[in-house]
Amino acid sequence: MPMSVSKLPLVFVFALFVAGATSGSTNPNIIYLMLDEWGYFESSHMGHPELLTPHIDQFADEGMRFTRAYAGAPVCGPTRCVLLTGLHSGHTSMRVNDGFTPIREDEPTLASMLKADGYATGGFGKWGIGGRGTSGVPEKHGFDTFFGYYDQVHAHTFYPKYLIRNSEEVPLPGNSGHSFYEGETHAHDEIFKESIRFIRENKDQPFFCYLPWTPPHGLWGIDADDPSWRLFKDKPWTAGQRTENDAKVYAAFMHMVDRQIGAIIALLKELGVDQNTIMFLCGDNGGQDYFHTPERPHGFFGPNLNPQTQERFRAGKGSLYEGGLRVPMLARWPGKISAGSVSDHLLYFPDVMPTLADIAGSSSPQTDGLSFLPTLLGNRGQNTHAYLYWEYRDQVAARMGDWKAYRKGDGDWELYDLSRDIEENNNVASRNPNVLRTLVRFAKQAHEPVKPGEIYNRVLTDKDHRQAPHERNRPSR
Repeated sequence: MPMSVSKLPLVFVFALFVAGATSGSTNPNIIYLMLDEWGYFESSHMGHPELLTPHIDQFADEGMRFTRAYAGAPVCGPTRCVLLTGLHSGHTSMRVNDGFTPIREDEPTLASMLKADGYATGGFGKWGIGGRGTSGVPEKHGFDTFFGYYDQVHAHTFYPKYLIRNSEEVPLPGNSGHSFYEGETHAHDEIFKESIRFIRENKDQPFFCYLPWTPPHGLWGIDADDPSWRLFKDKPWTAGQRTENDAKVYAAFMHMVDRQIGAIIALLKELGVDQNTIMFLCGDNGGQDYFHTPERPHGFFGPNLNPQTQERFRAGKGSLYEGGLRVPMLARWPGKISAGSVSDHLLYFPDVMPTLADIAGSSSPQTDGLSFLPTLLGNRGQNTHAYLYWEYRDQVAARMGDWKAYRKGDGDWELYDLSRDIEENNNVASRNPNVLRTLVRFAKQAHEPVKPGEIYNRVLTDKDHRQAPHERNRPSR
């Protein structure tokens, strides 16, 4: 007969209480917020002189900042596929960036893993790994609800005629869908409201809230009365931009999402769940040199340019050099993650799935990742990768420690020592043949042919894909 709790030693009762606080109905809530094209240096705490991000700065002060975090791929769709499936880009089922190509129907995701352990699962923003009418829709991959854009090209406009909830269209009042810059209903405002509603409605059970928000990427339309826009609208930033206001709206977008991050944390405190919620904040791929001028050749806001040292990560979005892969990554968990901590642990998006599995006490599907929970909690026993791997179109890259190999097309392999050459200016392949040989071997064994998902209804995929004004006149694929 089992011993009653009343007869157990007090210390053992306490141990049972602590164990119960990290399992079952009290499993920690997980919020994973990813900003689209948020650059490594595009925040105040990284020394940016013009972008205003006070809540992101406070987030870093209260949590952990990773200095060596890498995206799963250098563009929107493939990087989301790596994040959600835990597979690196040599194993993923979706490696193109056309907006609607799907993952397979049988693939587990972060949401399906957590849903199996009783989590409420919601996603709000840009999906990007399966358009409507395909095998990759989110409601078939573990999400109780997903609201936003399924096709990432649809997400190029903030004033679309409709958004999607669980494959059903949700009209946005007052939007004709014919302009990037004009409409009555701003899509991101609606996505943010749904994010907040989901957290409120699920405060009494463990929840996974996935927030792949579109700002600051896109074609930059914002409401004239938005308080963040009012901060920047009179800035004298006009030279060399596609429209007079694009750089101003970009800065306003960064401040807008910063405000909203502050609102989410305030809500967690109001609901009494802040201490039991881990929140991640990252970019989805490397920055892009938007609005560059002769005076600002690295982009108006220099997403890959260190404002202190003037060192620049090479290239940007779309490239497997550092500028296309290095992303900002922060994590906050009051009472668990040491406030103001900085880690140089080397991680990338395949590591997220096993990490969330460890946090939730879930069984992780097979992945290419390694849990970084020991690093988050300041514990010993952190495993490290033998190598990291990426591929995109005709590019391949592999990293082993501080060594990184890169190849484009049929060109020669390049090799860089990132401990001495973060800008990847000095190709040292000829001086380190053994290192290069090892990395090339890793790269060859990491690649396997794509096993793609399926498109069931081309009418639906084409409809959403053509909602952005610049896509409307393109022929059906």
